[in-house]
Order: sequence, then C-alpha cells, then structure tokens
Amino acid sequence: MRRVPSDKHAPSPGATPETMSLDPEQRVIPSWTEPTVAAATRPIGGPLGEHAAVGRHWFWSPLRVGLLLGVVALTLGWFGKAACIQQYVGENGQAELDWRSGRPYVAMCYSDVVPLYSAEQLDRGGTFPYATSWVENEGTDREQVRYMEYPVLTGLFQWVNAKLTHAWTDVAASGWLPGALPVAVYFNLTAFFLAAAWLVTIWAVARSARRRPWDAALVAISPLAVVHAFTNFDTLATAFAACALLAWARRKPVAAGVLLGLGAAAKLYPLFFLGPLLVLCLRAGRLRTWTTTALTAAGTWLAVNLPFMLFLREGWSEFFRLNTERGMDPDSLYNVVSYFTGWVGFDGPLAPGETPTWLNTVSGALFLVCCAGVAYLALTAPVRPRVAQLCFLVVAAFLLTNKVWSPQYSLWLVPLAVLAIPRWRLLLAWMVIDALVWAPRMFYYLGIDNKGLPEGWFLGTVVVRDLAVIALCVLVVREIYRPSRDLVRTAGDDDPLGGVLDGARDVVVVRSPSR
Repeated sequence: MRRVPSDKHAPSPGATPETMSLDPEQRVIPSWTEPTVAAATRPIGGPLGEHAAVGRHWFWSPLRVGLLLGVVALTLGWFGKAACIQQYVGENGQAELDWRSGRPYVAMCYSDVVPLYSAEQLDRGGTFPYATSWVENEGTDREQVRYMEYPVLTGLFQWVNAKLTHAWTDVAASGWLPGALPVAVYFNLTAFFLAAAWLVTIWAVARSARRRPWDAALVAISPLAVVHAFTNFDTLATAFAACALLAWARRKPVAAGVLLGLGAAAKLYPLFFLGPLLVLCLRAGRLRTWTTTALTAAGTWLAVNLPFMLFLREGWSEFFRLNTERGMDPDSLYNVVSYFTGWVGFDGPLAPGETPTWLNTVSGALFLVCCAGVAYLALTAPVRPRVAQLCFLVVAAFLLTNKVWSPQYSLWLVPLAVLAIPRWRLLLAWMVIDALVWAPRMFYYLGIDNKGLPEGWFLGTVVVRDLAVIALCVLVVREIYRPSRDLVRTAGDDDPLGGVLDGARDVVVVRSPSR
C-alpha cells in the first residue's frame, strides 16, 4: 500500500496556516487520488512511489512544475494565435496584415488584440486613452463618437504596449532589433505581459491551495488558457483576483483590498468577491476585517479612476455607456432563448444610443436573485462554506445571467473552479467543452456563404457549455451542504482561503425550516 500523508506529521517550528502548504508531508498527491492524473503519469513511470523523497528535490517543486506547464500551454496558445499576425506584400508593394479569405475564423486565430491596435487609435502617435476620440460609421445613420472602451487599467495597459511598439519599430528601423509589422510587434509585446499575468495566476493558486499545490497544474494546462489567454486582456484581472484571494488567505485585508480595487480597474468582476466575503464574515463575526478590505478596494478603485473621472469624463464613461447600451451577446442564454423560441422580447435590434432596458433589467434582476441565493446558502449551510466555493458560484451566476459572455470570460472561472472543486476529471471535461465552443463560434462568424456554420449549431455548443457550468455549480452546492464530500476539507483543511475565517466559530447562522 502507498503511504498517504496525514496530519500526524508535525509542522516545522514557526509554521503558520499560510506556510503549511510548503510542508511536503501535508500535501495531497494527485497521482494517488485522481485516476486521470494516475493514468497521465504512466509514460513517465507511473504514480508517485511509496518511498519517494517528496519535497527534497533541489529545484523541482509543485509550483515550479506548474509554472513550467503554464509556459508550455501559453506557448501553444501563442502559436494558435500566430496565424493572425502573418503578413503579405500588397499591390502597393508594402507589407500588410494577412486577414484575407476569413483567415481569423478559418484558422481560429482571432484575437481582439490585433484589430484593437488600429480600432482604438493606438497605432497613431500622440494619442492617449479616454482623451482621443474618433467617429465610427461616419456619414451613416449609425454614426457615433467613440473612445477607449475598456476600464482604466486595461486601457492604460494597451496604451503602454502601443508606446513600447512604437519604440521597438523605431529601433528596428535602425537595424538594432528584428523588424515586423507594428501590429505584430504590438501583439507579441501584449502576449508577453498577458502570459506573465497568467503565470502570476498559477503562482497565486499554488500558494493558496495549501495542502493541494499540485492543483495549480490544472490552471497551467487549462485548455481555456491555451485558447483564450491571448484572445483579450482578461489574464490581467485573473492575476489581480487570484493574488487578492491569496492576500486574504494570509490575513492581509488591506493588501487584499488594494488588489481587488486594481482588479476592478482592469475588469469589474473581482469586486464580486466582496459579496461572498461579506456573508462569510457576517456568519463568523468578522465584519471589521471585511470592512477594511471593502473600503480599501473602493478607495483603490477610486484612486485609479478619479483623475479620468474629473478630467476625461466623457472618455472614461465610454466603458459604462457601451455596457449599458450593448445588446445580447451571441454566447448569452438570452440569445439562445431568442433563437430557439423566436421570441424577440429582449428589446430586439437596437439603433445607436438605444438602451436594451428590458434586457438590462432582466439580467440584473436574475443576477441579484442568484446572489441572494448564494447568501442564503452561506448562512444556512451546516458548516460555513469555503471562500472559493462562494466566489465560484457568484462569478458563474454572473456569467450565466449576464447579457454578455465573451469567450475569454471563462478564464475568470478557471482559478476559482480549481480552488473550489479540485476534481481533475470533471474540471478538465468542463474546460475542454468550454474551449471547444471557440471552433463553432469562429465558423459561425465566417458565415454560411463562406462555408461557415449555421447559428443553431453554434448555439447548441453554447447550451452544452452552460449546462457544464451549471453542473459544476450544483456540485459545489452539494458539497457545501455535505462537507464530508468536499475534497479540500477531507484532506484536513477548513478553508485554505479563509484567512481570519479559517477555523473561526460561527456567530450568525440561519437554520432552514427543513432542518
């Protein structure tokens, strides 16, 4: 029989709940507990042996292995997008970006990074996000004045990369650096920093998992990372969000608040974590700690946004205006319902400046209902739920009820799912399903006239993706009400991400009538 690590091994002197994840004797070994991992290890000698010297290698640790796997996956992801930065010589004898014959969709290499370089006026010198405007659809009834459409940190990230691109091409023109189309240089520079952000996400998950550092390998090898790490700029937000949860786990509420505020300045979703933390702190009587984190997060977000709110208000508000006026996304459940039922009650086609009031109301109300359900779950569960479980449920609820589910948004769920439900086979199945939605999406955009797919085929895969996410949510709820089935708790932890909540006694508990 194999030796299974147990709690009888005493931690090293001075160890804390935050550093005990580094104790090799406390680790959960996936090749012993996960059939999928055990099968995957056969080509390299099989599962870890009974007398293996765990934790004694001078270099290789679970974290470093996870980072290496992440580098490999991100490299594959870059090659998957590289077809969209190829060039050809045009009729004028100049090199041009080769997007002929629907290349982004046929090669499935589409990335928002490439078209946004020119669409957001980043290819021009002397521009600045939220100050520079342009006219879209000029001379038509859909004419609009546009500004940078992203939150402040993401907009500044794009602008800095554009400045680096201009500097690179200037030096390349003198022969000191390899040259390429400016948009290709811009994409590669952006991809480098996005990859670094995803590696930070892997690092934070490995440090947060305590007894299960190997679970970070799931984040590293995620098919969603391979397909979508460079589709947009979302790995910036995942890095801030994962590091914020790590800071909370290490009982640093101010640092957690700063990171949540920065994450919200890149993408709004990290602020959703404050909801689960609120109800958990209410149950444990730790509202002072939550208040510190919430006020710090709000102050950080305001500090980043305030200069733009005061001096570039029209450009700064573009992100909020577009999200208010935007109709239902092709990937949303509302579009699925509209297509398969023929119902056009979600406001239908919109003219420029029109707001889908009914759609916004329904979407917002459904999300609030889900949040109320998560709060009820947190207060009625027999054992206080873990932070990762509730954060996963809230973010999943937002994606399922929101009118927009851009494909790269699924990256938000990856670190949360790994920390909430460390079941390798189930998570890999969901990630594969979610990543595969990219193929029919691309061929749907290609168009039937260009031998693409009908919309119904694409929406069928969206339904399967949504059902997979719902199934994960059901599993999380089941494990919350039956903590004996929670793999994290059965390994000996209460809540690795809990911080001040870890091991705390309950103060406020609502008993459901059924109990």
